[in-house]
Amino acid sequence: MPFPETIPVKYSEEEAEFISMRPLVRQTFRPAELVDMIVAVTGKDAQRVQQILRSGTIVFHSYRYWWPGFDAEPDKLAEILARYPDANPARHFRPEDCTEAILESRAASAPDAMLQTSAPRHSLRLRRGDASRKRLFRSRSLWDALMDLARPGPPAYREYSYALRADIYILHPTAAQLARLARDAVQYSPRSLRPHLAILPSISQVVFVCPRPVPDGTGPRR
Repeated sequence: MPFPETIPVKYSEEEAEFISMRPLVRQTFRPAELVDMIVAVTGKDAQRVQQILRSGTIVFHSYRYWWPGFDAEPDKLAEILARYPDANPARHFRPEDCTEAILESRAASAPDAMLQTSAPRHSLRLRRGDASRKRLFRSRSLWDALMDLARPGPPAYREYSYALRADIYILHPTAAQLARLARDAVQYSPRSLRPHLAILPSISQVVFVCPRPVPDGTGPRR
């Protein structure tokens, strides 16, 4: 079946375990816009994207979307998906491409041995624009200290994230690197970030986010 030229879409805030009383909003999507939203959830998986187009519903950024389900023409769907980047482990990490660093703590063991779960991981997202702000009379920033983590050995390539529209790199810092980062954070971090940096001693990995271009004509970003 050919893609419709436009697709009527309704959406409302998702309310888990309750019948939503939120108002429905109506919007018209182009095929590429609808596929773009689905790819952000599923990745570049033609079979999964086709299944969701057929089902006519998806949850995206805490909103539930509905449209008249249809069987998309495989050739047309393949043409749209071909515009998206693929994972490329040969891409070397370049600090100048990085726009965000996500500091993730290790999951702590549950204090009660009878519990089968462990404490959740915690994370802190530091965007380059925020972490690059320099304190008065300081020549370096917290972002400089974060990029220093990648100098002894480059972070490992993990994947292309369709949700973040970026190549993802992972680094597991040593205890010495974390200690230095904690010292640098005291010296260089802007006042607005300092309350959030208590996570530093428990950091187990740093995720570096390096955006890569995606198609024009994207769907809504809530």
